[in-house]
Amino acid sequence: MVGRRAFKMDESFLEKLAIGAVGARAVLGELRRQGHRPIELERGSMDYKIWKNIKIKRLRVPDLLCLNCGTRVEARAKTQLEISMSHSVSDSERGWDKGLSDRDVVALSICTKTGEGPTDWQANPLIQFVSVASLRRAFAKNRVVSEKPKGAGEGFELRVTWPSAVASSAGVVSALTAGRLQFKRERDQRTISLALSKKGISLEPLVNIGDTVVPGQIIASVAPVTSALPCSGTCVDSSFLGMLASPAVADRYTAAKALSHLHGPAASAALAERMQDAREHIYVRLEAAAGLARAGETTGMALIQQTLQDQYLEHRLEAVIILGEIPTDDSRNTLTAVLLDRTQHPEIRAGAAWALGELQQAASVDALVQVFLELSEPIRIEAARALRKIAATGANVVARLGAAQEDQRAGIAWAVSRSGCVRIDDVLPLLADDNARGWVAYILGTQDQQACVGQIEQLRRQDPEVYFAVTVLWKILASWIHGLEEY
Repeated sequence: MVGRRAFKMDESFLEKLAIGAVGARAVLGELRRQGHRPIELERGSMDYKIWKNIKIKRLRVPDLLCLNCGTRVEARAKTQLEISMSHSVSDSERGWDKGLSDRDVVALSICTKTGEGPTDWQANPLIQFVSVASLRRAFAKNRVVSEKPKGAGEGFELRVTWPSAVASSAGVVSALTAGRLQFKRERDQRTISLALSKKGISLEPLVNIGDTVVPGQIIASVAPVTSALPCSGTCVDSSFLGMLASPAVADRYTAAKALSHLHGPAASAALAERMQDAREHIYVRLEAAAGLARAGETTGMALIQQTLQDQYLEHRLEAVIILGEIPTDDSRNTLTAVLLDRTQHPEIRAGAAWALGELQQAASVDALVQVFLELSEPIRIEAARALRKIAATGANVVARLGAAQEDQRAGIAWAVSRSGCVRIDDVLPLLADDNARGWVAYILGTQDQQACVGQIEQLRRQDPEVYFAVTVLWKILASWIHGLEEY
């Protein structure tokens, strides 16, 4: 029972991360559509990777940053649309607006479930924006609703909500009074009436008579909300250079992140200065080092490599993750050395495997296959996941199956199977022994039958037993009982 509960808790946490990541990706896409040049500012905000044993306490900064106008955007994905934030009244580091400035913007998206898995979520195309400055004004005037503390697993934080009214369907605004907003629903012309107050707090209408509204649109609120966030394009390198001298560590981190994408002599010199300052926050120094490494500066890679021996495991893991973002041979070679170094902490080695998967370089295949013989399950799991990503690029990973040991064959077979990049011509030469034949049957039997049916005749002629096993597996996986749970 304990194991089942732990699994459910992990799955619930993964689902929350997935919703946030899906929302952040949708916001990034919308910013691009509106002319911005956005990058991920808070590392990991667009991914849902869970590091179980090493907790990285990152700086609190918004999720995204536009390199053209300098706007920082905090993405907030919701399953039920509302303007809300977690807030602590006892810990200033966990206040709802910690790490945010008045110029920052909160982006709201709605996510809906698309499947049974915890990561099966999709964001609605409608993205809405509200400025941090307007949220602060409403908060200062107590035009918010603070709910009771969450459960112990949530840290006993408050949920602060800025009251708003949301359109449930498409329509046209037909009436506005002091107390109500009405719109005619498009599909049946029925009048929908919404109160312009919630829990005694008045709402300001954000639409006028005759305006069209869409489902999920915030049409009244205590703070202005809009779907348009034009890019001014007024930010230049000098703006970010100036931010490097800010007393706020979040600003210096933002500047280092931006300058790492804006190559030039001035940017490199400023990043080198930040990186060399031993008093600077380690994550600012690492971000500066990453920028230098991307520009080919050896000093940047040297600091990242040095951090891989840091006394704090979270710093090592951050360095590993950063290497997975720099697509160079130096990054791959460094990550490979970490992966194969048995003196390193197992989760750091697992992180190196994950990062090699992010780089998706075929030259990493042999090292990943090698660690399938490790005793540490997290290392093997991350190596298999990384190998799947590389196999998905078209690299002939399955060719390693023939000379591999049994545990290595399991990892190779899973990675190739899940990649979906399988050609029968590639696996026919591997039918050399019973163990290999079993894994070939697994690989082919887990593919889409329609995609393989045109090639399967070759297998029937060469090895009827494996052909039979593949067709039986296809039948089982297509049956209604596949995936049926007892509870």
